[in-house]
Amino acid sequence: MPGKKRKSDTKMWGSPSTSSSSRRKGGSSSRRGGGGGYGASSSSAASSGINEGRAEKIFAELCEEDNPGAANMEGICKLCEKLDIDPLEDVRVLVLLWKLGANKKPAEIQKEEWMAGCHKLQLDSIDKFKKYLPALDTGFLDRDEFGDFYKVRFPRGRCRAHQTIVLPHASLTSPRKFCFQFNRAGTHKTLDKDLVVALLKMCLSEGRVPKHRLDTFCEFLETTEDESYSKITLDQWRSFLDFSYEYAAAAALEGYDESESAWPVLIDEYVEYMEKRGKKK
Repeated sequence: MPGKKRKSDTKMWGSPSTSSSSRRKGGSSSRRGGGGGYGASSSSAASSGINEGRAEKIFAELCEEDNPGAANMEGICKLCEKLDIDPLEDVRVLVLLWKLGANKKPAEIQKEEWMAGCHKLQLDSIDKFKKYLPALDTGFLDRDEFGDFYKVRFPRGRCRAHQTIVLPHASLTSPRKFCFQFNRAGTHKTLDKDLVVALLKMCLSEGRVPKHRLDTFCEFLETTEDESYSKITLDQWRSFLDFSYEYAAAAALEGYDESESAWPVLIDEYVEYMEKRGKKK
């Protein structure tokens, strides 16, 4: 990632939306029926299995001087550099933050979350983090675990020469898992279509869903001129994963009945797109 380091400019993906993209045919709904007080004492290290002082030192190197209690986008980029992974393309950075428990604020991990995560994962050195990387492959997540990870709210931020990095944001309603929660006070948070395409390719590759389903759905999103799909809703995001599981077989769409469909209209129109392209499979 060439370019001069610069402070991140955190920007949330989601924004209130009343777009017609969440409609259903017939007018129905779019869905079917600061410091953590950790010390570096030897007794603490012995009882916890990690050296808290070393874990705290790594975290301090990720923080801005004026905010030592949280590592923001720039800090996450620094961590990726230390681990020799690409924050723009390597999904393992997202899985790592998920497993560390970054869930209080979007686009950052706070010190108490970092320390609790380091205790849980037994990590207190860059070498240990590097050795843990193989375990972050999404192929090791079962379907339920991956569902928790996938249904995350991804904010967007920038670091190093304005390159975009996407990071997870957990719902504050669930202390144990990430949730893609966009509905609040009657509004819907949405994701830009181009970013959704990038995230789908990042998260669902490596056989998580059939390649032909992922490729053609991304193609559909990239080529559609329907402005209602310039923003993608939570329901549409979640539905694609479930739809891909249910219609995994190559010829599965041959039995798709739009008149009885309970999927969001986006899915119906994807099926129509496949039929017009002669790829209803």
